[in-house]
Amino acid sequence: MSTSIRSIVYTALFSALFIVMSAIKLPLGFSPVPITLQNLALMLAGAFLGARYGGLSILLVCVLAALGLPLLGGQGGLAVVFGPTGGFIWMFPICAVVVGYLIPRALSSSILQKNTTLRFLVLLAIFMGFGSLLSYAGGVPWLAYAANLSLSKALAAGMYPFLIGDLVKAIAATIVTMALQAHIPALRNRSERS
Repeated sequence: MSTSIRSIVYTALFSALFIVMSAIKLPLGFSPVPITLQNLALMLAGAFLGARYGGLSILLVCVLAALGLPLLGGQGGLAVVFGPTGGFIWMFPICAVVVGYLIPRALSSSILQKNTTLRFLVLLAIFMGFGSLLSYAGGVPWLAYAANLSLSKALAAGMYPFLIGDLVKAIAATIVTMALQAHIPALRNRSERS
């Protein structure tokens, strides 16, 4: 398989993973923001495909959803992209790019290669900080605007209830990344050569 075809296949596979994890959602009665596994998918896309293709895999889903395809939890269209959760949707590709930029640097660090505990903690901090918390930078202010909430009410509805779940997803991403760490360079090299 040529490298350009591999890149397309890997990008499509992680786009599909993001779509599937978007479909797994738990609505909360007090918030327009449901619990989903989207952040876990974008963390893995960034970690395994790198900044370019990891970000592209998530951006592709967001653009197709904006065009009307029901890819984000069975929903799509401009009403979804500009609805109360729109700020999170816009941030997802950015999160994947930042995670995809930072994870390979952490994995290739000679200090972290020698210390498994420190490597775990650094990866966890990257996944939590840039795979989850970064999404709130766009998500919460947009939620406040779109739902006509004060910033404190938007934080209470769109951030605080999700932090423990975000930590669990970041731990899961860290465990998967460390378990499959030996395969990541080959996967990245194949997808980034095109």
